[in-house]
Amino acid sequence: MTVAVYLPLLLALPLALGARRIAARGTPGPAAWTLVTIAAVAALASTWSLTMLALTALDDLPPLAALDNHPTLELPEPVPGPVALIAGLLLVAGGVRLVIDARRRITTNRRLREVGDPDQELVIADWTTPMAVAVPGTAHTPGRLLVTTGILQLLSAPEREVVLAHERAHLAHRHHRLTATVAAAAAMNPLLIPVRRAVEFLVERWADEDAAADVGDRGLAATTVARAALASSGAGSGTVLGIDGGAAVQRVRALSQPTPAPMLRRLAAPILLGAAIVALAGAATEAFVDLAHAWL
Repeated sequence: MTVAVYLPLLLALPLALGARRIAARGTPGPAAWTLVTIAAVAALASTWSLTMLALTALDDLPPLAALDNHPTLELPEPVPGPVALIAGLLLVAGGVRLVIDARRRITTNRRLREVGDPDQELVIADWTTPMAVAVPGTAHTPGRLLVTTGILQLLSAPEREVVLAHERAHLAHRHHRLTATVAAAAAMNPLLIPVRRAVEFLVERWADEDAAADVGDRGLAATTVARAALASSGAGSGTVLGIDGGAAVQRVRALSQPTPAPMLRRLAAPILLGAAIVALAGAATEAFVDLAHAWL
C-alpha cells in the first residue's frame, strides 16, 4: 500500500482549519453548500481509506495466510497488523457515532411532529420555554413551524415576523438535510467537527439573511436575534433562532452591516482540496486493487 491511502484521513484537517474563516465572510448559502459537499467527500474518502487498511488484515486469515508461506509465491507486504486493527476499530467507532446521531435526529423530529395538529403549517404550543423551530416534514407530511407562547410573549409583533421568516427559510432551503449530512461526515471523521459547527452557523446566517430580506429591515432582524439570545440564555435553551452564545454576537454583527456580497473566490481552496482528496482516494484504490490481484 502506498502513502496515498493515509492522506485522505488527514486532508480533512485543512478543511476544518479553514471552515471558520470561510463561514465568517460572504454569502452564507454558497459557503454552506461547499463545506457540506467537501466534508461529505472527505468523510467518504477517509472511510474508504480505513476500509482498505482494515481489509489488509485478511492476509492473516485462511486461505490467504497459507499463501504467505507458499515457497513459490512472494506477496507484497501489506500494512502492519496493528495499523489494520486500528483502522477497523476506527470504522466501528465511526459507525456507532453515525447511528447515535441519526437516531437522535429521527427521535427529536418525530417528537416535535407529534405536537399539535400535523396538518397545521404553524403550531403554537402553550409552553413557557422560549422556543421556535422548523420541524422537517416526511414523505407524507409537509414541514411546519413550532413556536411556544414563551417566545411569543417576549417579542413584539414585528420581531415575531422575523422569527417566523427565519424558521420558514430553514424549511424552504431544507437546511436540516445540510446539517444532517455534515453531522454524518463529522461522525465518521471527527476531524470534521469544526466543519459541522461552521455549517450549523452558516445555515442560521442564511436564515437570518432571508428573514431580514423578508421583513425589509436588517436592524429589526439584528435586534430579534439579540433578544432571542437573551431569552435563550435566561432559559438555558438554544432553541430560539438556533442561538448559541458567541455565534449570536457574530450574527448580530453581520446583520448590522450591509447585505454580504458573494465571495466565490474564497471557495476555490476547499473545492481544490476536495479534488485532491478524490485524486488521492483514486490512487489508493488503484494500489489496493493491485494488492488484491496479487493475493488472489
